[in-house]
Amino acid sequence: MATVFETRIIGNIGKDAVLKSMDRGIIAINFPVAHNKNWRDKKTGASKTKTTWVNCTIWKREGSNMRIVDFLTRGTMVELVGTPYAKGYAAEDGSIRTEIRLNVTGTNILRAAHRTEDDSDDILESEDFNAFNDGAFEDFTLHDDDF
Repeated sequence: MATVFETRIIGNIGKDAVLKSMDRGIIAINFPVAHNKNWRDKKTGASKTKTTWVNCTIWKREGSNMRIVDFLTRGTMVELVGTPYAKGYAAEDGSIRTEIRLNVTGTNILRAAHRTEDDSDDILESEDFNAFNDGAFEDFTLHDDDF
């Protein structure tokens, strides 16, 4: 009997997608997605938000349709389906951290990003993103055992 390990994430892209050429004609499209959980504190009544960042990868073969990259821009709300996994890495301070990753098998653009001339191409200004990411997305590396 086959088993299924799949998840669905709805969130906003935190940084424009980056293409990376791999061996054997494979292209990885990498981008981080933020999922926000909102609730109200029962004691104080204050609104709270917890942001979880997921580093996502869409796998394509060289020569395939890459149009999806045009839509994977910062601020775009997406629905993603794929296989989740966790990967450890060493932070600059030497501590071992874990990041959540998703090998994307299905993509649905829910709301396009609305950019103005004042918007920059930098990642979202979020303490949660900076605390979680610590530059891990820039050093986003993929190995054969990642998929």
